Amino acid sequence: MRRPVRTYARAPYVAWFVVASLLATGALLLQGVAFDAPTRANSRTALHFASNGNFDAAGSYVPAAAGFNLADVSSPAQMDSLPDGVKGLVWIGQCNGVDTKFLNAVRPFIGHDKLFGFYLMDDPDPTGQHFPLCTADNLKAESDWIHANVPGAKTFILLMTMTSSRTPSFKDTYNPANSHVDLFGIDPYPCRTELNGCDYHQVDRYVAAAESAGVPRENMVPVYQTFGGGRWMDDGGGRYVLPSATQMQHILARWDALIPAPVFDFAYSWGSQNGDSALAGSPELQAVFLRRNQNSIALNRTN
Repeated sequence: MRRPVRTYARAPYVAWFVVASLLATGALLLQGVAFDAPTRANSRTALHFASNGNFDAAGSYVPAAAGFNLADVSSPAQMDSLPDGVKGLVWIGQCNGVDTKFLNAVRPFIGHDKLFGFYLMDDPDPTGQHFPLCTADNLKAESDWIHANVPGAKTFILLMTMTSSRTPSFKDTYNPANSHVDLFGIDPYPCRTELNGCDYHQVDRYVAAAESAGVPRENMVPVYQTFGGGRWMDDGGGRYVLPSATQMQHILARWDALIPAPVFDFAYSWGSQNGDSALAGSPELQAVFLRRNQNSIALNRTN
């Protein structure tokens, strides 16, 4: 479902530019030694999503072990199997407008009491140069149909930056005005081999770019890096690195400072997709998210 690789928007000099820039700012900043955010992160959202590999062979929802309560669902049977307190975000991934295939994917979930919403598209490309063309009008038609026929259901897409992660841009892509989509995932992945650590301020750059493109912060969904290694390549000439527990606290704290109360948050990824290490295989990171997610869920129950 999710593609962390970003190879389409960089020229051969980008990797050298990134390395030079990072050397100029100093390695201590990138490793978090001199980072100015607190290491204790606190979430104020009640819904927590971790994509991919959500169900074991017996059909049980496994991310619940780390306090996640918004499931990555692709069938009515999976939705039916969700435990109490867990909602479903249904994967669609079409962007062809309201055609028969779309209607067949959405209609089985209408009226389901565990439905949260629909994940319409991952990394939609408004140009058709990198992935199949996905127009704002097609997303608008899909989102409008859901809003009219599935009361209360949210629509969600994950935005693709059209430039490098060093200077992200979502200009001329999608926003609430042109797509009528409710929620937009923003996915900086700051921990990388060429950085010898993590560039936490990448989060700030992505949020600013999305806001500049017409996505208000209240419509943004933070996407946290919970994968590394494998065959994924980043756009700076290196590879992604699975964050440590301490690095994850810095990432979460940076997001909490910018988007303190999103509708939901998103850990990519629970399951491995490309030979990488992911959240399902990291007890250390699961412990971080279990504390965070349980605390936020409890806080929302008392409010």
